[in-house]
Amino acid sequence: MSEPLPSFLGFPDWAPERLLDVVDLAADLKGGRARGHLGGRVVVLYFMNPSLRTRASLEAGVARLGGSTVTLDAGAGGVWGLEHEDGVPMLGGPAEHVREAARVLSRYGDAIGVRAFARFKRWEEDRSEPLLRAFARHATVPVFSLEGSCRHPLQGLADALTLRERLGDPRGKKLVLTWAPHPKPLPMAVPNSVVEAGALLGMRVTVARPPEFGLDPEIMAAARALARARGGDVEETDDRAAALAGAEVVYAKSWGALGCYGDVEQEAIARARAGARWTVRPADLEPAGGPSDQPGAGALFMHCLPVRRNVVVEDAVLDGPRSVVVQQAENRMWTAQALLLRLLGGGVARPAARPDDGPLYA
Repeated sequence: MSEPLPSFLGFPDWAPERLLDVVDLAADLKGGRARGHLGGRVVVLYFMNPSLRTRASLEAGVARLGGSTVTLDAGAGGVWGLEHEDGVPMLGGPAEHVREAARVLSRYGDAIGVRAFARFKRWEEDRSEPLLRAFARHATVPVFSLEGSCRHPLQGLADALTLRERLGDPRGKKLVLTWAPHPKPLPMAVPNSVVEAGALLGMRVTVARPPEFGLDPEIMAAARALARARGGDVEETDDRAAALAGAEVVYAKSWGALGCYGDVEQEAIARARAGARWTVRPADLEPAGGPSDQPGAGALFMHCLPVRRNVVVEDAVLDGPRSVVVQQAENRMWTAQALLLRLLGGGVARPAARPDDGPLYA
């Protein structure tokens, strides 16, 4: 067994080498070049928001590693919602404080995963991941993010694995993250983690978005520095056509406008002004020089799912040969397994050895 690592709430929590080790291990687990074992450990999953892939991938992944999960859903019919601020009178709303909940759950499980979406009131508050960080402060076991208000690191790890599988060495290749229409404002967690994953792999990341929808400047600056250190770059533009030119990957995702964060009415005006021209269509994936008669020619299409068909992306793209969304979703399980093995110091061995012979990463 290896030494466990501290809590994981986003890419900045771990060094790039550790993140790449998780991606490497996930690839080996998926390819049958390694196997892991959690030795009967229990992982507690606390969901404040709905989930399909995150919940299923974690439950399946832990079961395949010989562990078990306790899954808790906050809200009607589930467990209590939690207060995370200290010193406030709890006269309404949440009935329990994270101080007690985190410590109690630490007695039941060996790690705690928490999903807590953005509240869409103040970006400064959501950016700080208040509930996740409260869990990490008060828990006595490692805490990891199942998606927070600012980042979705599990999605970022799965995207990194998918990019490696489809591109080989992604360094220097062009990844375009394009804003897309949506009926309502969405969090910036996935976009931020997509940019960080591309930067980690040394890609040339271009964020294409309407003028009002720029991502957080500090997060972008940190991602740019990481990308440049690894042979890539990160840039933003509102020139969609120029951004798509030469793209090897087009990743579509909607997110809210930072300039009117929390103002639903103004944000709706900004989305309406951007219009349906940001919907991803087959022509957006065409290779340089126009359509090709080669099957599968052009950029890959990625999306984290769930996706609004014919709003974010047309059916012809989502169901076409360049779409890798199902592969991304499968990779959520493999990267979750790798993360938990590192987070908990689980045993990892080559197929010829016993699962408790030690980790691949020394």
